[in-house]
Amino acid sequence: MEQLTQQLIYGNYPGLSNHKDDESKANFLKEVIDEHLLKDVIAHERVRNTDKLIKLLQLISFNVGEEISYNELAEQLELTRNTVEKYLEVMAKAGIVHKVGGFGKKLKKEITKSSKWYFYDNGVRNALIANFNPEYLRNDMDQLFENYLISERAKKLNGAKNKYYFWRTYDQQEIDWVEEKSGKLFSYEFKWNEKKKSKVPVAWKDNYGEAKHKVISPSNYQSWLSSSKS
Repeated sequence: MEQLTQQLIYGNYPGLSNHKDDESKANFLKEVIDEHLLKDVIAHERVRNTDKLIKLLQLISFNVGEEISYNELAEQLELTRNTVEKYLEVMAKAGIVHKVGGFGKKLKKEITKSSKWYFYDNGVRNALIANFNPEYLRNDMDQLFENYLISERAKKLNGAKNKYYFWRTYDQQEIDWVEEKSGKLFSYEFKWNEKKKSKVPVAWKDNYGEAKHKVISPSNYQSWLSSSKS
C-alpha cells in the first residue's frame, strides 16, 4: 500500500527511482516541469503564451476525472477555444496529457461529445500544482487513484484492439472506465476507499446488462493493470 501511495503522489517518471527521499523526488519533478515543459516542448512548438499554457495544465490538474468544457477554459484563461484545444494537443503530443472520450450507443441522455483529460504521470500532475502532501493531508486521493489507473491502463492497451471511454448520462449516472473489445463491453469502477459501497448504475444495467462489471481497488489493481485482457 505504501508503494502505491508513493506512486499516486510522485508517479513513475523515468529517473525518479534515483531519488530516495520525498524532498529529492519533489525537486526532481519540478525540474522536469521546468526543463521539459518550459524549454523543450514550448520552444519546439513555438508556444508564445507560456503562462497561459501552464495555467491551463493547472486547471486540468484540479479537474482530473471531470468533463472538460473548452469554452469555460477559454473564458477563464482569456484565450480562444481554438487556442485551448491547440495547447492541449501540443501537450498530448508531448506525452504529458491524454484524452478520454464518452461512450454511448443506446440512450439520448448519454454524454458522448465531452472529454476528460488525464496526466500520463501523477508526479507531473502534482508538480504542476505544487502539492506533494502525504495522503493524510490530501483530499484528492480518489482523483489520483483514478488518474493513475486510467493512464497506466491506457499505456498497457496502446496498440491493443481495446477501445476505451468513460460513460455518463445527463442525470449523473456514470461509469469510470469502459473498454470495448471484439464487440464486448467491460465496465470498471475505481474505489480508493474499499469500504465505500459500489453499485452498477441502473441505466447502464438496463441497457448494457451484458457488460462484465468489476470494481478496481488497491487490493486488485496490480493484476488488472498487468493484464492486456479486459
